[in-house]
Amino acid sequence: MTKIHKILVANRGEIALRVMRTAKEMGIKTVAVYSTADRNARHVRYADEAVCIGEPPSAQSYLQMDRIIAVAKDRGADAIHPGYGFLSENATFSRKCEEAGIIFIGPSPASIEVMGSKIGAKNAAANYNIPLVPGTKEAIKDINEAKTIAKGIGYPVLIKASAGGGGKGMRVVYSEEEIEEQMQRAVSEAISAFGDGSVFIEKYVLSPRHIEIQVMADKHGNVVYLFERECSVQRRHQKLVEEAPSAVVSPTMRAAMGKCAVDVAKACNYHGAGTVEFIVDHELNFYFLEMNTRLQVEHPVTELITGLDLVKLQILVAEGQELPIRQEDLHIQGHAVEIRVCAEDPMNNFLPEVGKLATYKIPQGIGVRVDDGFEQGMEIPIYYDSMIAKLVTYGKDRNEAIARMIRAIDEYQITGIPTTLPFCKFVMQHEKFVSGDFDTKFIELYFKPEYIKQTITEDEATVGALLVNHLVQHQQPKATNNNEVATKTSKWKQRLHK
Repeated sequence: MTKIHKILVANRGEIALRVMRTAKEMGIKTVAVYSTADRNARHVRYADEAVCIGEPPSAQSYLQMDRIIAVAKDRGADAIHPGYGFLSENATFSRKCEEAGIIFIGPSPASIEVMGSKIGAKNAAANYNIPLVPGTKEAIKDINEAKTIAKGIGYPVLIKASAGGGGKGMRVVYSEEEIEEQMQRAVSEAISAFGDGSVFIEKYVLSPRHIEIQVMADKHGNVVYLFERECSVQRRHQKLVEEAPSAVVSPTMRAAMGKCAVDVAKACNYHGAGTVEFIVDHELNFYFLEMNTRLQVEHPVTELITGLDLVKLQILVAEGQELPIRQEDLHIQGHAVEIRVCAEDPMNNFLPEVGKLATYKIPQGIGVRVDDGFEQGMEIPIYYDSMIAKLVTYGKDRNEAIARMIRAIDEYQITGIPTTLPFCKFVMQHEKFVSGDFDTKFIELYFKPEYIKQTITEDEATVGALLVNHLVQHQQPKATNNNEVATKTSKWKQRLHK
């Protein structure tokens, strides 16, 4: 067993802060790395040490493997935590850490490689008789072969990048006439996004639910599952709302999915935190989808229903310790819901936005948790993910967790940029979500931008008017008269009330 004394966090924003807080509780020092765009970021100020590693684009900073490892060695960090995104599922980076004598707080390079390939992951799962969506076992490149396979499976089919993630390199094909064009697009997008044009074909399950199982494994062969998360409310194949447990998973189904998830972890000699993802059809049949070999964005809901600190468990496993829990020790306690507060405009197809957080005040109170990395006045940079924060609520049951989420959304004050908060409140109040009767087509079936047009209150109009008044007084030439100010103020109020 190797005791970790200092961790370099190879990430930014809320997940960097999340890791650093647990490290501090464990008496472990931390090193932040940052791009020039993040020089004033909260994770930079929070860490015991901070080092600039490059310019804002990720390829020049947060993806600079050798530079990050050099900083770790220079600052005496004996471990690196990659968070999620960036280098968290990069087998080459994991291997470079090992070669440098630095502990990678995550799975082995071999595990990442197996599960990083969707085809490899499916083949590994097949050895344990885990339910799989009908599809190819190998990468497909020949269009005629693809047509034959698709016809055998039955349309619609899904063409999927083997190295994909986040909805990239995916195309749904409804007929043979479409397959050639859609396959070319999927391959092109996969090459652009991942440098790997390998694709495979599987049956497209209409209106599936997306349910995942959190697993934790140590280096001594112990593997446990920490129950499920429902992640079906998505846009562009990316999650916006998550909860634990799922409203439709029975104890019997949970045990069956949990066993499959544990078997998937065993299939690649896994250690650390991982998530096994499944799609579930309308008859509640579940099929293995993929494994994410890292901590998930939505891990807080699992923490709340289990009472566990997943980052702490990651660190203990990385040190070589045995898991301090066994499956029989684990029980679901209450219900948790998480929304992703993103700088996106739900009125405009959820397009990402950039700008300054003119107002930023987080909700508080019992059962409310906010994981964020921003403060009022900070800029949302264009270079990174659009997520501002994760808002999580917890209650004794699902109804209480949802009620707290609605209250927390109402308390959350963000101005300066559009966010997904209004959409998430719409979800929380929608009868389909409240009843648990929804799937990944929730947005397609039930949401229209006009449903969340908010009536701007007179108070908000007044605040806007005061802002305009302030700007005019401080920026306009002295010749500006009161009539001009009144005109600008009136136009601001009219704009707000449109």
